[in-house]
This record gives sequence, C-alpha cells and structure tokens, in this order.
Amino acid sequence: MELNVVNWLLALAPVLTVLLLMVGAGWGGGRAGSAGFLVALALAMTAFGGGADLVLVAIGKSILLAIDVLYIVWMALFFYNVTNEAGAVGLIGRSLHRLTSDRAAQSLLISWIFVSLLQGVGGFGVPIAVVAPLLVGLGYTATQSVIMASLGHGWAVTFGSLGTSFVALTAVTGLPGETLAHEAAVVLGFSCLFSGALVAYASAGWSGFRRLIPMLLIVGATMGWTQWWIATNGIWTLGSTSGALAGALVGVAYVLSPLHRGSSKRAPADRGERGRSLALALAAYVILLALAFSANLLEPLEQLLDSILIQPDFPAVTTSFGWAAPAESGRAISVFGHAGAILFYAGLSAFLMYRAAGCFDSPSVWTDIWRQVKRSALKTTIAIFALVAMASLMTHSGMTQMIARGISETFGAEIYPLFAPFIGALGAFMTGSNANSNVVFGALQQETATLLTLSAPVILAGQTAGASLGSVLAPAKIIVGCSTVGLSGQEGPVIRRMLMLGLIPVVFVALFTFARSSGA
Repeated sequence: MELNVVNWLLALAPVLTVLLLMVGAGWGGGRAGSAGFLVALALAMTAFGGGADLVLVAIGKSILLAIDVLYIVWMALFFYNVTNEAGAVGLIGRSLHRLTSDRAAQSLLISWIFVSLLQGVGGFGVPIAVVAPLLVGLGYTATQSVIMASLGHGWAVTFGSLGTSFVALTAVTGLPGETLAHEAAVVLGFSCLFSGALVAYASAGWSGFRRLIPMLLIVGATMGWTQWWIATNGIWTLGSTSGALAGALVGVAYVLSPLHRGSSKRAPADRGERGRSLALALAAYVILLALAFSANLLEPLEQLLDSILIQPDFPAVTTSFGWAAPAESGRAISVFGHAGAILFYAGLSAFLMYRAAGCFDSPSVWTDIWRQVKRSALKTTIAIFALVAMASLMTHSGMTQMIARGISETFGAEIYPLFAPFIGALGAFMTGSNANSNVVFGALQQETATLLTLSAPVILAGQTAGASLGSVLAPAKIIVGCSTVGLSGQEGPVIRRMLMLGLIPVVFVALFTFARSSGA
C-alpha cells in the first residue's frame, strides 16, 4: 500500500478516537471501544479497500481473541469473589500489618513482587484482576489499586506467561532465543526498577518513594538480575517467574530486617475471623500458583488439558489496494488448559476448602458469587469485544502496519532507535498483548534495523520491552482491572492517569535503546 500523510492519519483515526473519548471525554471502555470499532470498520471498507470477506475474517478472529481474554476475566472475577466472600482478601491485608505497617512497603510486596509472580505463571490480565482487589482491601482507592497493579508488572510481561511473548518474537524473526535474550533481559531488568518506583510513588507520593529507595534498589536488582541469568541460560520460559520468586524472598527479608525503617508492630486480630489463619487465606493463591506451574511444566498434564482445542481456520483475504492477510488458523483456545480454566479450578478448589472450613456465612453463597461475577463482567465483555475487533480490523486492512511504516520511514538510523520501543508499545496498547505486538511488528523492526544497518537484537529488545511496558497501559487490560474493583464504565480517568505515569518507563527504554544502538 502506498504511504502518504493522509493515509497515515486515517490509519491512526481509530486509536485516536478511543484515546480522545476515554482520556479526553472520560467515556467508558464499552462506549469508546464501540466508537473506535465503527471508525475502523468504516475506514477498512472505504479508504483501505477491504471487502465484506475481509471484515468477516477479521471479526471472526477477533471473537476468538476476545473469548481468549474474557475466559480469564470471568474466571478471575470468580476466583476473586470466592476469596473475598471467604474473608481471605481482607485477612491478607490485615496480616500485612503484622509484617510491616509501612503501607508503601506493603504495596511493593503485593503490586510489584506478587503481581509479577502472577504474570510469570499466568499473565493475560490475571495479575491485575487478582491483585487490584487485594489493594482495595488494604485501603487504597479503586483507581490507585488498578494503577499500581498494572504498572507494577510491566517489566515482567515479555518473559512472563511462560515466555509467550518472547517465543513469539523468536518465531516471527527467525532469530534464536540465545541471540535475543541478553539485550531484552538487560533493558527489562532496568525497567523493573521503574515499575517498582512508579508503584511506590502511586502508593505514597514522593516521600514514600524516597523512603523506599533502598528496598527498590535491592529487590529490583535481585529480580532483574535473576531474570537476566535465567533467560540468558536458555530458560526464558521461567525468566519472570524466577525473578519474582527471588524478589519475594529478598523483599520479605528486607522488611523484616533493620534496614527497613517501617514499623513492624502487630495489628490486633479481628474476633470475627473465627480462627481463620493467614495460611488458610493464602491457600487459594498457593493453589492458583501450583496449578499454573503444573499445567505448564508437567508435559503429560499439559497434553491432557490441551486435548480439546478450539482453533478454526480462516481463508486469506486481500484489500483492493493489494494488502494481503494470509490464510491461517485463529487463536487456539484450550477448553480445559486455558489460563481461565486454571483460574476456575483454583477458584472451585478454594470454594470447597473455604466451605469446609466454615468461612461462608450465606447458604446461597455459590449463587451470590456468580451474581456478582455477572454484574461486574457485563460492561467489560462489551468493551473487550469492541476493542479487539477494532484492532483486528486495523491489522487485516493494513492500518496497523501503515502506522509503523510511517514512523520507521520518517526517521533515519540516527534517531530510529528512539522510536522502535514506541512502535512496540503502540502495538501492545492497541491489542492488549506484548505477544501480538511482537507478531505484528517484530519482522518489520528487524527489517528496518537491517536496512538502517542497526543491531537487530538491540532494536528487537526495544520492540519487546516497549510492548511489555505498553501492554499494561492497554484499555483492554485496564478494563479487566476496573471490572474487579467496581469501576466498570469509569475507565477513562484511570487510563488518563495511567498514561501520565506509564509512559515514563517507555521513554527510558527508548533512551536506553538509543544509547545501546549508538554504542553497538
């Protein structure tokens, strides 16, 4: 497709529509996403030459992608409501006072370390959906909770979800993981410090940030170095998980040590807890982590759970201007091995365990839980379908690629490395996925690096790091978090503040990529 300024601006129109309506006008994700979808649909069928066949294929694929996300959303809400009804969420929050009464340190333990551990073994929106309600239980506002839970795990996305995004990058570029792992793990390791710093600032302002600088440096260096060491030794599927586990050990040791200035006074126990222990409250999360590890690392179990896949094939489609989308299979959905299924197994196990322990007061608690899930998820479901369909239409009609080409062809080798991470972040922002951004833009970034005689591993590290940090800013993911804390339909103000903070580490990655490229 011929590239000109008008076409480039038209390609940007759906994204700008969503941004302006959510950030500028304060619209909810459902309304803004629907408007963006209609703009993308109109442009795809007119200015970009797409026919009815292209629209049907794009929407068909988007339905699978949306189901892939919503499977997690609904089951994450189920898991949360089980633990909340049992009193586990509140008990974990109260128990943190027995570990440290420093709220900023508490926020780092939960929304930097624990959320990154969840990203390592699950991802796909699970970390935000699980952690944001925990923060509300600690007394943070719903908006603060979504922001902290989102920003805290941006560094862990590329090597999280058992390396899904990194594997996608190696697949589309044809480069071995050993070639790409070092540069990607280095820049993401430094980004880990920014993720923690943003959580500390969002939690307690500048005073909290300054007080926690030693903890940020010690824990951040531990998580970043561990992820780098694991990834560069060929075990990139466990990079984020290993880093977060190491961070958890060091983080707990730090808040219990004389280095931490926060008080460790014990909070009084609630007589209404009826003997419920912290171990019982944490058991649901232990079950979740154990199931996630088992389902992904035990090959016989993984094969059994993945025995039923939904993955229809889609034909090739072409626009009247020659842009072609090849014939391919849609998103594979494992009915019993999906992350959403793992959440359901964990939630069901927790429900039975808590019921046996006498943690539920109402005899109709099962019905009450699903009623709350339905009430929270409906608006989110509409928004996810609209946003994913918009992104799919943009990709199949060539709009997404045109946006990236416009950026890459405008700037030369001297300053292109500054923009490579923003291309990755843009792809993740639109699709809600680091992996999707790598699939869409990975080969383009590699080709551009070759044409401009730049280091491909450095540019691709900027691509995936930008996408990793950009994915947590995506409306699709923020909507997931908002749905679990009672902010459905009020995502606009959250995104507005998220962008102000979340672009800081992306800017750092851009500067880092520029410096590394200049020295390569």
